[in-house]
Amino acid sequence: MQKIELLIIDPQNDFCHPKGALYVKGAEDDMTRLSTMTIRLKDKISDIHVTLDSHHLIDIAHPIFWVNSKGKHPDPFTIITAGDVRNGLWTSTNPQFKARVTEYVTSLEKNGRYPLCIWPPHCLIGSWGYGVYQPLYEALLKWEEDFAMVDYVTKGSNLWTEHYSAVQADVPDPQDPGTQLNWKLIETLQSADIVLLAGEARSHCLANTVRDIANNFGEENIKKMILLQDATSDVSPNPPGTNMFTDMGEGFVKEMIGRGMQISTTVDFLK
Repeated sequence: MQKIELLIIDPQNDFCHPKGALYVKGAEDDMTRLSTMTIRLKDKISDIHVTLDSHHLIDIAHPIFWVNSKGKHPDPFTIITAGDVRNGLWTSTNPQFKARVTEYVTSLEKNGRYPLCIWPPHCLIGSWGYGVYQPLYEALLKWEEDFAMVDYVTKGSNLWTEHYSAVQADVPDPQDPGTQLNWKLIETLQSADIVLLAGEARSHCLANTVRDIANNFGEENIKKMILLQDATSDVSPNPPGTNMFTDMGEGFVKEMIGRGMQISTTVDFLK
């Protein structure tokens, strides 16, 4: 019997419910389809890993963390560059953090992952938005009935760094092991015959997680990865006047197919 590992990225209310703080258009349908597949393949899925975005209100990517010269917080989806911080366009609301945030955005600029994007406060630990979207949660409980156990992987509670990837933070904090490379998850997935990939959002957290796994997986193992393309969507809306998030999602898929990742759907997989 094949060892099938299902990795679901951030299937939380704030992303998947239309009333969520950072609703990803189409995510509720993604998760409904994924729920149906999970129940259909209940006896064939060996393990399920669910990542949970886990934030505090005070977070380097939330508006409250930053102010401009007029004392105004940035609007959601504002991009803050290293140049913006060096030139004083944006600074930390707490003056004591000035040196550290300058170092952070400079590190982002150097590592080439993402510029700092300000998001609406979302997935606040303990809130309704933090919970797993109900149809999928019920499917996960059904899968657990055979004395299985979903592996919940938390990320994002360190206020000093963005943590799109479930495998490591964008700028790992040397004082926080939780922001550094998650070898346990990588090695677990590496032992699988098939790694199914789903969740939100394709443009950000799913893309970064898959890239980080692939970069530490060995190129031959990337062929084990199968993206369920009807169980993921891009962050929406795009920043005004751009297709930034859509382009990021499509670019991720093109890149990973080129490295060996396969594509399927929740309906076609093991049909």
